[in-house]
Amino acid sequence: MDILLLIKAFVLGVVEGLTEFLPISSTGHLILVGDLLDFNDEKGHVFEIFIQAGAILAVCWEYRARLTSTFRGITTDARAQQFAMNLFIAFLPLAILGLLFNKQIKAVLFHPIPVALAFIVGGFVILFAEWWYKRRTKELMLDLRDQAPGIVARPMIANVDDMRWQDALKIGLAQCAALIPGTSRSGATIIGGLFFGMSRKCATEFSFFLAIPTLFAATAYSLWKARDVLSVNDIPMFSVGFVAAFVSAFVVVRWLIRYISTHDFTIFAWYRIVFGVVVLLTAHTGIVDWSVS
Repeated sequence: MDILLLIKAFVLGVVEGLTEFLPISSTGHLILVGDLLDFNDEKGHVFEIFIQAGAILAVCWEYRARLTSTFRGITTDARAQQFAMNLFIAFLPLAILGLLFNKQIKAVLFHPIPVALAFIVGGFVILFAEWWYKRRTKELMLDLRDQAPGIVARPMIANVDDMRWQDALKIGLAQCAALIPGTSRSGATIIGGLFFGMSRKCATEFSFFLAIPTLFAATAYSLWKARDVLSVNDIPMFSVGFVAAFVSAFVVVRWLIRYISTHDFTIFAWYRIVFGVVVLLTAHTGIVDWSVS
């Protein structure tokens, strides 16, 4: 058993769990950390996708009551049916585009420098989204106070059960930005939700739920395509990464729900910008020998 390999698997599992549900791009971090650890061959890429299932299992456990009630009521409960349909609609755009363009995207963008650039751009997008969200919230409050009798404005979507299929489709289209590594799947869906009239809590929770079909499908697809390069000897490495991702993601999911009740996402925007700049500077100066620098 290669202890060093297990340590690398543990580190990457923790990185995955800590970053999957924050708007800072788990894929981007895994590419960068994998590059530093020299863990970026074909098997390494499959491993990075596989451990996402550990992070998603943490969401399934945290929301097990909601998921169980949805499953039980899928044939009789209108709310459960609408919720399941919204997830399916939001899942489709990324699934279709991913199947069509996944190979081209990996060939061009799955490298440290493009990831660093996406980090920086994504950070400025979050800053703009927060500015717009606060301004729109203030305008909505004024509109509701001053609206004429008989005119009903649609309030902010506070709960995932209040979402229409049109809202789900918009989030699904926003999630397609996550095909660019460094963009962040959770960031794209959460920030998209803010733009489309959702509260921070609603956008964040729907991002959690949407991750379940999205990342489980990606994991299954990647394992199937890479079945020829995997062996039973990889089980310890994959198991360590899976468990590390599950535990760290579970902690993050619980923390993030509490955090957004009193904070916005600005801190993550600045983290992205600073982190991306550091990667570019270390590449330019030669301090770190990034693979494509």
